Amino acid sequence: MPSIAEPRKTFTLSQVAASIKKTLEARYHSEYWITAEMNKLNYYSHSGHCYPELLEKKDGKVVAEMRSVLWKGNFDRINDRFREVLKMPLSDGLKILFLAKITFHPTSGVQLQIVDIDPSYTLGDLQREKNETIEKLKSEQIFDLNHRKELPLLPQRIAIISASTSKGLGDFLKIIDENPLNYRFFHMLFPAYLQGEKAVTSIVEQLQRIRKVIHHFDVVAIIRGGGGDVGLTTFNHYEISSAIANFPIAVITGIGHSTNETVAELVAHYNAITPTKTGEFLLQKFRDFDQVISEAQTSIVSCTRNSLNDQKEKLQLSAKFLKSGTEKLVNRNQGEIKSISQKISHQITSNLTQKRNDLSATTKDIQSVSNSILSRNKWKTTDFSEKVNNSAKRFLVDQQTKISQFQKNINIMDPINTLKRGFSITRFNETAITDSDTVSIGDDLEITLFKGKINANINSKK
Repeated sequence: MPSIAEPRKTFTLSQVAASIKKTLEARYHSEYWITAEMNKLNYYSHSGHCYPELLEKKDGKVVAEMRSVLWKGNFDRINDRFREVLKMPLSDGLKILFLAKITFHPTSGVQLQIVDIDPSYTLGDLQREKNETIEKLKSEQIFDLNHRKELPLLPQRIAIISASTSKGLGDFLKIIDENPLNYRFFHMLFPAYLQGEKAVTSIVEQLQRIRKVIHHFDVVAIIRGGGGDVGLTTFNHYEISSAIANFPIAVITGIGHSTNETVAELVAHYNAITPTKTGEFLLQKFRDFDQVISEAQTSIVSCTRNSLNDQKEKLQLSAKFLKSGTEKLVNRNQGEIKSISQKISHQITSNLTQKRNDLSATTKDIQSVSNSILSRNKWKTTDFSEKVNNSAKRFLVDQQTKISQFQKNINIMDPINTLKRGFSITRFNETAITDSDTVSIGDDLEITLFKGKINANINSKK
């Protein structure tokens, strides 16, 4: 015969839930400080409550996960403290140290009721991550690599990494595109996430894209709209910092208002802090160059004007000296020519007088001799006398012709007449030149004409 089954003890679900609740409350009756990563805040604006998702990871894997609740009153108080300490509200992805109660509810199960969160722990964790990144970059000797990249004199072609909707991007473009001096820039946006889980991968990928077309750009600008230390944690990440440090051209950053620089800002060629100041930094390069050009232009004009004035004064002084010297030299040479002419004229007159005297004496001698001969030789025929007379006349005519020719030659030899016929006297260092070997190419000559003088320079000679 079949055995009669013993009656089973059964519980309702609510009884089990009540038992679990009683057991947990008896075991976990205190509040506990717990560390975890707040994966999502899950804030509900209509109620003001939050239902954070808490995780613990090890080697990149989730090893624990729990739900929690943060009531509106506690959330408002904690959020205000985060804004005060971290300059940033409570948000997703933070590592937190929080005070919580372990609770159980029949419908929601076990969860942690967060009572308080210590913002200093979150800040310290961010600083530890930052320090680790810095030490690693320095150990690899790449920390200041981008600092040594040379920024072009006029960085005109800009590759921009930013979110397309970023207010900071708008501020940056307004500065460089609407500058009052009308400097022209070429810029291209490489859109990227600047915070959150995708930020690191997104920024590194855009740097890689820019590297492929690096010859089109002078500089890379990473632009973000600002924020507190927590919002900038992405830029303490090793992958981003390493990519910036190793980048082949200069990288400048304008990613926030924080006085505590991120690692990305520290390794960049220049950190302008804000998007606006980044634009002003680039404009200043053009202003500096413009100033140099303006000063050089002013200096060149001034030096040229001074040089022209100096040369004008020297030219006027030289012209004055040349005129004075020329006048003196002309006057002196004119005196010399006049003196020589007088000497020649006097000599000619003296010679003519002497010749006339000689001719007169000769004539008398001839007549005397003729008379004497005639007296002694009366027996000679008249024909002989006529011959003698004719010979004497011919002699006299010849002598007169010679005297006239001599007079003409003397007149021809007069320097004034020689100069009248187009001849000239060429002097070098006040000495008349008769041989081309006595002068050289480049020497200055003085040429005396019938009227006036000419200064010349030797270009060639034969």
